[in-house]
Amino acid sequence: MDIIEEEIKKKYNHDIYVALGSFDGLHLGHMKLIDTAIKLAKENNGKSMVYTFKNHPLGVINKKLAPKLLMDNSTKIEVLKNKGVDILRFICFDKKFMEISPEDFVLNIIKQYNIKGIVVGFNFRFGHKNSGDVELLKEFSKKYNFKLFVVNAVEYNNEVVSSSRIRKAISQYGNVEEAKEMLPHPYFLEGKVVRGRQIGRKMGFPTINLDYNEDFVIPKNGVYFTAVLYDNKFYKGITNIGYNPTVEGKRLNIETHILDFNKEIYGERIRLYFLSRLRDEKKFQSIEELSLTIKKDKEYVKSQNINC
Repeated sequence: MDIIEEEIKKKYNHDIYVALGSFDGLHLGHMKLIDTAIKLAKENNGKSMVYTFKNHPLGVINKKLAPKLLMDNSTKIEVLKNKGVDILRFICFDKKFMEISPEDFVLNIIKQYNIKGIVVGFNFRFGHKNSGDVELLKEFSKKYNFKLFVVNAVEYNNEVVSSSRIRKAISQYGNVEEAKEMLPHPYFLEGKVVRGRQIGRKMGFPTINLDYNEDFVIPKNGVYFTAVLYDNKFYKGITNIGYNPTVEGKRLNIETHILDFNKEIYGERIRLYFLSRLRDEKKFQSIEELSLTIKKDKEYVKSQNINC
């Protein structure tokens, strides 16, 4: 997959079929657009392209409205490469780009690339102040001689799949199972392992603490069955997100007990995949009661399979 991050000086000779969108989560709806572009390119001996942003536009328009991230750029590249996309055009959305008119936006694309087809979603908006829509793009397709393909909404459980729906499922309800069905993989957080208060170790359940990036969606407080990816190997985990009410924690912690694991990995990076929600976080009457509950969680997790 070719990754283009700068303006190119000469026009691409290949016939290009491009999927346009912010693609902030690469969910089922996004992937339907991308699959359509790939299919069209193969049928017409062309090249498929995804034209998207490195950053979320709302982060430039109004930082207060910028949503939490579902996926970083390296993961997007990984997913798109595995999907079979030929070209990824990664744009940095800035104030200059924000001022581009809808027509100039289209012209900039078709002048640089030999665009034969454009694929967009049913609710696609583009150009200055989102003033361009699908109807305007239809007019441009006739004016500038390219084919337009509009993809309808994708539903899961009788509701439209969207990034905002997935964020809500994860952060407000802890419904990581539903999120998993709408994303290309279970939702995960990535970061370095840092030292915690080591209270779990004293109870016989040593844990690792994740130094998480607060720009990403954090699952609702509670206890989760997780898969820990470390050194290219998966391990089963029990992850608690919260303030450790039983031991009077003050900062939101993401703390994981890794089953059948006894290595010291402080300072090393892991991925933490959220597979299912086990229970709410609660304040126990004693450390003993907490320990008994963790034992039950552990027995349940042992019986489960990792599916990432």
